[in-house]
Amino acid sequence: MSQEPRAAITGSGVFTPSQVVTNDELVVAFNAYADRQNAEHAGDIAAGTCEAIAHSSADFITSASGIEQRFVLDKTGVLDPARMFPSLPARSDDEPGQMAEMALKACGDALGEAGVEPGQIDAVICAASNHERAYPAIAIEIQELLGTSGFAFDMNVACSSATFGIQAAADMIRAGSIQRAIVVNPEICSAHLEWRDRDCHFIFGDVCTAVVLEHEALTDAPRFTIDSTRCATQFSNNIRNNDGFLRRTRDQMEDRRDMQFMQNGRKVFREVLPLVADHIAAHMAEAGWHADELRRLWLHQANKSMNDFIGRKVLGRVPTPQEQPNILQDYANTSSAGSIIAFAQHSADMAPGDKGLICSFGAGYSVGSVLLTRM
Repeated sequence: MSQEPRAAITGSGVFTPSQVVTNDELVVAFNAYADRQNAEHAGDIAAGTCEAIAHSSADFITSASGIEQRFVLDKTGVLDPARMFPSLPARSDDEPGQMAEMALKACGDALGEAGVEPGQIDAVICAASNHERAYPAIAIEIQELLGTSGFAFDMNVACSSATFGIQAAADMIRAGSIQRAIVVNPEICSAHLEWRDRDCHFIFGDVCTAVVLEHEALTDAPRFTIDSTRCATQFSNNIRNNDGFLRRTRDQMEDRRDMQFMQNGRKVFREVLPLVADHIAAHMAEAGWHADELRRLWLHQANKSMNDFIGRKVLGRVPTPQEQPNILQDYANTSSAGSIIAFAQHSADMAPGDKGLICSFGAGYSVGSVLLTRM
């Protein structure tokens, strides 16, 4: 891949909701829901026609995932045993959408760090796995609210959306069709999570991230030059969500478990880990990079065990916490935004010449990686 002209990441931002749900709080709500359901179906359970719902525990959640808490837009609905999903009232067509509102803070911080005015942005890409509506594009609404120029569009590659969005923006900058872009990742994962399923009720949180990309020649400020990008997909049903909309009522979903987040965790571990490790190895080899040159790995924040495995494969040893920072314990899985949170919070200490890698992976299967050099 040609290295000139190159795009650079010049700013990043994170919007974090104000409400936190700890593992202990979540377990109390889930176990109360389980007790209600088990009591209601006691006869069927005794007859063997259905199984009792087992209790969850904070120890189970931490050992299974490394997650200790998550930020959400609404905790009251999530923690109501009679409801078990967030209460996000429908907004009128004249009000900003929930995703666009989240994006304003993250984009504002990214633009401020980059020293770029909204009007200087040529493209807005809203890259996320959970979209509030089909159309008009969330990105166009964000464009309107921010006051950027040019064009905007949405994209969805599940948990890899941010890295795929970065590649799309970098390619347009390299091609000369634009000079600056912002890639924003508003993820309302809480609205698509099945909070009533013990195997996954703890996985996700809400957040929004954004990065500003510019043609490298436009700035001499500190930046991360994008040396190379690489994306890949391979179809699998092992992570799936059949409901594309946030606005729904629980009674419409009662008999449709398949309409919420679902995954076959064991198959995902077995199939995704070698896919991601091989992808990164091939990308680095193609770029002429060696493991001992990597100062930082900003990995998708899905599961601590997965990240530990990938880090060992990439570096050939156990990474230090500084080499592979995790934010999973605080934010939980935030889909496409996870690797960008890690980048935004753990990149300022890098010195000129230091190399790093952003990698995200998830449903599809999909995997995207970005090779960066601090300048």
